[in-house]
Parts: sequence; structure tokens; C-alpha cells
Amino acid sequence: MIPPQTLQGGRTPAESEDAAVQAASGEPTTVEATTAEPTTVEPDVTQAVYALTDRSRAASRILASATRATKDRALRAVAAALTERQDTVLAANALDVEAGRANGTSAYLLDRLSLDPGRVAGLARALEELAALPDPVGSAVRGQTLPNGIRLRQVRVPLGVVAAIYEARPNVTIDIAGLALKSGNAVILRGGSAAAHTNAALVEIIGAVLEESGLPADAVLSVDQYGRAGAAALMGARGRVDVLIPRGGRDLIQTVVRESSVPVIETGEGNVHIFLDESADAGMATDILLNAKTQRPSVCNTVETLLIHSGAAAAPAVLGRLADAGVRLHVDGRAQALLPEGTASEPATDDDWGREYMALDLAVGVVDSVDEALAHIRRWSTGHSEAIITNDLANSERFIAGVDSAAVLVNASTRFVDGGELGLGAEVGISTQKMHARGPMGLAELTTTKWIISGEGQVRQ
Repeated sequence: MIPPQTLQGGRTPAESEDAAVQAASGEPTTVEATTAEPTTVEPDVTQAVYALTDRSRAASRILASATRATKDRALRAVAAALTERQDTVLAANALDVEAGRANGTSAYLLDRLSLDPGRVAGLARALEELAALPDPVGSAVRGQTLPNGIRLRQVRVPLGVVAAIYEARPNVTIDIAGLALKSGNAVILRGGSAAAHTNAALVEIIGAVLEESGLPADAVLSVDQYGRAGAAALMGARGRVDVLIPRGGRDLIQTVVRESSVPVIETGEGNVHIFLDESADAGMATDILLNAKTQRPSVCNTVETLLIHSGAAAAPAVLGRLADAGVRLHVDGRAQALLPEGTASEPATDDDWGREYMALDLAVGVVDSVDEALAHIRRWSTGHSEAIITNDLANSERFIAGVDSAAVLVNASTRFVDGGELGLGAEVGISTQKMHARGPMGLAELTTTKWIISGEGQVRQ
């Protein structure tokens, strides 16, 4: 079994890449802080941000009573506008990418920042899919008639004003705006200066389309123009903002959790595990692991740790294929012995088990049972997603029962832990907490509930 170890050293590679984005932009693209001291906000910035929250609150009241037809029409109009104004969006994005490249931003972060015609088409398609989904607002969660004749209904209602602080991911701007509109919420965005040109173009397009569709342009606002101070003011806007959702690396998320007075739905980094069981088929295991590690290494549902049962006959073939695909294997002593002759690797160090690489790196260790795999996952998991590859039903059921993460997969790539892939249309983020929302956050997770109590003159005895 892999022994418990203490995470040592400084920043993880993912955290270092977050810092690289900050350097590329000339100012922080997140609200990251290296100390626990709260960020000081100038009074004029605070008042400017509060004025935006007032506009957002007014817009949220209109959205809360908007019909599904109105909201769906607006979503489809935004989708059409993205297609029609693709050149504008791509030109703005090129400025952001050029700045990032000139300042040494990593290839993986540039990939998250970059848009192309295919990705713009994907954003438009996601909005069309959102429009086709049922409207959560007004749907009944439960209901009953009491013995005294009083009728109860618990129904979904919008949260109100939702704020999001995230890193250089223009797709998140569209995802969050679309989900907020469909669920009847107004949204305030802080997308970071590394994507400032792209986000500004997207917010402008959305605002113009909303006005044409009979909805307030203030339903989607941005505080990017106020930089880091604007993000800090947003975090202090308790009572003006109903919920704040951070999406990004560890530093960003933990800083928001630590400094925000606004209620936070905590999304988490993805130190994702796959357990290769003794009974796993080599072909299926290879396909799943190549997809989970190499399809898009820079995202949170990419596998970062592979645990191998000591009796897994598929292990040498799987490890060889991963190495051939350019994956850098960080192996413990027992995994080293499973590598095909001539396969490059490096020893796993103390901090490899806790890393979210977001790169073509993979920590590999050997365990002797499902229980040992679960113990390792409990020690190092961030609570995002875990998977097992197996042909043993009993082992799969034991793994499902023993994993305490937002998502658990059996014989499928961890890349499926995504709102779009799971039929949610898009996602605000993947929540790793256990209150209100857990896992990919779609439309229902952007609602709360209220009780409707109807009677015919009943009084309490």
C-alpha cells in the first residue's frame, strides 16, 4: 500500500501556472493571495461595484418572473449572435492569447484561454441545448395535503443575484450567463484580465441581445474593469449578492472561501483518481486512461493519479501506451517494476499524490486491494471524481460505496464529469462541497426553494 505522506514544497504546477497567468496579464487574473490578510478595497471601487449590484438586483426581479418562452428566445438569440459576430469574438480573443503567449503563459493555460470557430460554435450549441431543457423555476420539489386540508407545495425559485469569479476561460462566461438566464438569475462576472478583451466582447454581445429580446441588459454584468479591487468588493457585497461561485485553481478558490462575506458555493480542484482493478480488460482500460489523461489535460476532470491493483495483468500494456502518448509517469517502486522495458519514468515524490498537474503528467502507484485504493483516495482526493476500471461487479459496488466524492464512475472516462456531457446543457462549476449542490452544477443548482401554503380559513389550534 502507498503510505500516507505529507505534502511538501511550494506551489504545485497548477498553482504556478495560475501565477503565470497573472504575470501575463500585468495584474492578477484571480483574487489569489499569498497571505490570509484581506484585500483592501478603495471606497470609490466599492461604491461602483455596489451600484452594479443594485442594477443586477433590479434585473433579477424581472428575470424571476420571465416566462420560459422569453428566456429561451433570448438564449437562442445570443447563440445566433455569437455565430454572426464570431469574427469580433475571435479578434478579441486573439489579443488575449497574443498577450499571454508573449509573457510566457503555459501551453495548457493558453489552451483554456483560446477560442476558435469550432469552440465558438460549441458555445452557441450549448446555449441552444439550454433553451431546450425544462425550466426549473416553478417546478415542484414536493407537495402534500395535510389532515386539516392545508395544501403544501415546495417549488423552485431563482437564487437572485449570482456572482462568479473565475480564471482565463471565456467559455465559462457563456456557460454561467446562459445558466443564470435560464434559471431566472442575474449574474455578475469577474473573469480575469488575461481574458479581458474576450470577456468584454462576450458581455457586450449578450447585453445587446437581451435588450432586443425584452430582457434587461443588466442581467449579465462584469466587474473586470475594476480589476482585483472589483473582485474584492464583490466578495464583500453580502446582502447585495446572494451567492458567489469561484471557479479555477486552488489559490483562487481558497482565497474566495477565506475572504468572502457572501455565501460561497465551493468548487474544487480535481485531483482525480482511476483505480485499475485486477480484473480490468487491457483494451478498455487503455482507451479510458488515454481519454481521461490526454484528451484535454488542462481541465479539472482529467485523471491525475492511477492506482493499479498488484495483480492487474493489464498494467504493463496500459502504462506503455500512456508513455507512448507522451504522458510523463511519476511512479512508486512497485509501479516501476510494471513498466515495459525501456519506458521512461521518474520516481514519485512526496507531493505527487496530492497534485493536480493539469498537464501530461500522471502519478502511478500500486495497491493490493480495493480497500487500499479507497484508503489512498480518502487520504489524497479533493472530492471531485474517482473511477474504477473492472470486470468484477462486487469490486465495482464496493468502490461505489466507499468513494466519498462528488462523482464516481465505473468503466468510463472521468472526462464525462461535465455538465454538458451529463445532459445539464452546461455547468457553472463542479461543486465539491456537500451543502445544496454537489457535482456538476446545472440549472437546478442555481435555484433555491420556497414553500407555498394554501388553505381555506384554517387556524392553528
